[in-house]
Amino acid sequence: MAEGATKSLRVALVTGAGRRRVGNVVARAFARRGYAVVIHYRGAAAEARETVDELEASGVRACAVQADVSVEADVVRMVREIQDHFGRIDVLVTSAAIWEPRPLEELTGDDLLRHLAVNLVGTFLCCLHVGRVMVRQPEGGAIITIGDWAIERPYQNYAAYFASKGAIPTLTRTFAVELAARNPRVRVNSILPGPVMLPALVEEERAEAIAGTLVQREGSPEHVAEAAVFLAEHDYITGVCLPVDGGRTVAPFTRGTTPR
Repeated sequence: MAEGATKSLRVALVTGAGRRRVGNVVARAFARRGYAVVIHYRGAAAEARETVDELEASGVRACAVQADVSVEADVVRMVREIQDHFGRIDVLVTSAAIWEPRPLEELTGDDLLRHLAVNLVGTFLCCLHVGRVMVRQPEGGAIITIGDWAIERPYQNYAAYFASKGAIPTLTRTFAVELAARNPRVRVNSILPGPVMLPALVEEERAEAIAGTLVQREGSPEHVAEAAVFLAEHDYITGVCLPVDGGRTVAPFTRGTTPR
């Protein structure tokens, strides 16, 4: 057994959790639930270390691991390092992603390949290699992928991004089937966030994004974090893609191209 590993220890790996964005909030939510937390980052080393220091100061076991999720060798190394450190992985949340706007007139094949590499291939590789760990654990594990509500109603200037995120529901259901066949205690679900972290928009754009929801208010990363904890701990839900979007997916269509 790895150093410090105990029978009751639960370990959550959250990719893309270095910067103070959705993944970081998700990681802190699992920490509050008593999980040891692995903060994955690609380039935000200082911010990841700061998060680990804060968590450890509050009594949470935590570590930071660097990897480019689009590179299989990096993902394999990351998983091995976590196993060496904690001895297990109970939860994976795949929040590492890129999201770059570009008008259709300026879009290139390289833009698409870059989004596919991180958002789709990166998610696939993490599910594959962490899933292989989970199927060997008697307790199994839970994987939560992060998609996007707007793959159902895409807006302008993000064609490469939506192409990469559009495959996440199929990937999620496929891994739910494949991993359960090997260990029925492994579950795979997806969260499709809506306007939970709006970028720096002009007030008119922000108001339009909020008006597109049924609840008529902006969400927060905490809403995604609460859904992730719920899906990780509910042992009879798998293969589900859950919109966390204030009803925006089913709301009557409104004009506009506002992100999220």
